[in-house]
Amino acid sequence: MMPYLLSAGAGILVGVIYALIGVRSPAPPTIALIGLLGMLVGEQVVPVVKRLIAGEPVVAFIQTDCARHVLGPHAGAETPPAAKGDKA
Repeated sequence: MMPYLLSAGAGILVGVIYALIGVRSPAPPTIALIGLLGMLVGEQVVPVVKRLIAGEPVVAFIQTDCARHVLGPHAGAETPPAAKGDKA
């Protein structure tokens, strides 16, 4: 339930920001999709930078974890162990 409340809170915050800068919501589809892509990619910047600083391999991380997060799981792929216990 908490992820839904956090998502609703983030949506309300974005709505307030839209109102303050005078952008109408919902945004045109192209702009909305580019914004969503930007959020997904932006979420991956911090883990990549942390790995760079720690001297850990980055390319493999981007090809696996980042790609799975941004693009979603491939059809027919086994559910990751961490997600198996999650409740929707």
